[in-house]
Amino acid sequence: MKIEKYSMGIGDRFGREGSAQLTAMLRAREMGISVVPVWNKSHREHQIVGTHPDQVRQEADTAVNDMNWNDSYYVDADHIGLDTVDEFIKASDFFTLDVADQIGESAGEDEIRAFVDQHSNLIGELTLPVLGTRLKITKDALERAAQTFLYAVKQAGRIYRHIQEKSRDSFVIEVSMDETASAQTPAELFLILAAIADEGIPVQTLAPRFSGRFNKGVDYVGDVQQFKTEFEQDLAVIRLAVVAFDLPDNLKLSVHSGSDKFAIYTPIREALQRFNAGLHLKTAGTTWLEELIGLAEAGGDGLKLAIEVYTQAYQRYDELAKPYAKVIDIHFDKLPSPGQVSEWDSETFATALRHNQQHANYQPDVRQLLHVAYKIAAEMGDQYLDALQTYKTVISRHVTENLLKRHIRAVFPAE
Repeated sequence: MKIEKYSMGIGDRFGREGSAQLTAMLRAREMGISVVPVWNKSHREHQIVGTHPDQVRQEADTAVNDMNWNDSYYVDADHIGLDTVDEFIKASDFFTLDVADQIGESAGEDEIRAFVDQHSNLIGELTLPVLGTRLKITKDALERAAQTFLYAVKQAGRIYRHIQEKSRDSFVIEVSMDETASAQTPAELFLILAAIADEGIPVQTLAPRFSGRFNKGVDYVGDVQQFKTEFEQDLAVIRLAVVAFDLPDNLKLSVHSGSDKFAIYTPIREALQRFNAGLHLKTAGTTWLEELIGLAEAGGDGLKLAIEVYTQAYQRYDELAKPYAKVIDIHFDKLPSPGQVSEWDSETFATALRHNQQHANYQPDVRQLLHVAYKIAAEMGDQYLDALQTYKTVISRHVTENLLKRHIRAVFPAE
C-alpha cells in the first residue's frame, strides 16, 4: 500500500463528522488540491470516549460511501506501541509507531558497535539535495546517534513485525519521534533513517521533532525562521536517505499536532513546492472544537450544552489538563469563570473559541481548555450525540470550512 503525496489526519472524537470532513476534501479537489483523508484516533482517545477502532473504520467507510469518495482513504492506529497495537490491527491500514518514549534508552553494546561499524562509511560530508549545503557526519555523531536512537528504532521494528505477522493486508507505516524534548539534527535524522532501513521498516511517513511549541488547538509558538530551516533540512535529508538506504521513494514528513499552526503553514507550503515533496498533516481536536462552536452558534439548548461543557471543564481542570501537560500552555487565571460564561450569548461563546487571532474576543486559554475537555462530552453520552444530530447543519458547515479554508488551502499546494 503506497500512500499519496498529500494526506491529512482528520481525527473525529465522536465519529459524527466524517461526511463534513470529506466535503472539505472534495471542494479542495475542485480547486486542484488533492489530499487523501486518514481518520486517526489514539488508544488514549478511545479509552476516554469509550469507543473502539472498529468504529473509526465504520465511520470512514460510511462517509466514503455517502459522499461518493472514489480515491484512497485510511484509518490510522494513532500513537501505538506493542502494548496497544493488537486492538487496532483489524480496523487499521495506517500505523503510527510511537517510539518517542524509548529515545535515550540504550541498545546493547554489541548492537551499538555493529551499527557504528556498518555505517562507518557515512563518516564525512554529504551534499543535501536542493539546499546544496553540507551534511557532516563524524564518528562521535554516529556513536551518539546509536546510543540515543537505536533502541527506539529497534522497538519500531518489533512493532512493525508484530503488525506484519498479525495482518494479512498491506498497510502504511509512520514512525513518530515528535514527542521529545528537543529537535533532531539533520545528521541525527539521517542516521535514524539508516537504522530504520536496517530494521527493514518500509516507512512512508516520519514525524520528527521540530523546535518550538506545538500546543493543542492553537498557533505555533517559536521562531518561524528556525522552523523553516529545520523543515527544509529534513526534506533534504529524507531525499538523500531514500537513495542512500533504499527507502520507499514516497517517504514524506509528518507534522503532528498540526492543526491551527497558522504561522508555519506558508513556510511549509513553500518548502513542499521547492522540493516537490509530500506531507502528512496530522490534526485531531480541531473538529471537536468546531462542534462546540456550532452548538454555541445554534443557540438555545445547543448553547446551554456548550456552556455546561465549559463549566465542568473549568471545575475539573487538573484532571483534564494532566494527560496533555506537555502540549498545552493554559493560564488558569485568565480563564473566565463559569458564572461569566453562563452569561455569554452565542456570538460571545463562538468568537471566544473560534481560532481567529484578529478577533478581540478570541481567548486561546479557553480554546486549549476545551480542546482537552472532550471527556466531558463523552460522559454526557446520548445528550451530546443527540445534540450533534439536532444541530448537524450548522456544525457540518463549521467542520468543512475549518478544514478547507484554515488548513487544506493554507498548507497544501495545488497540483
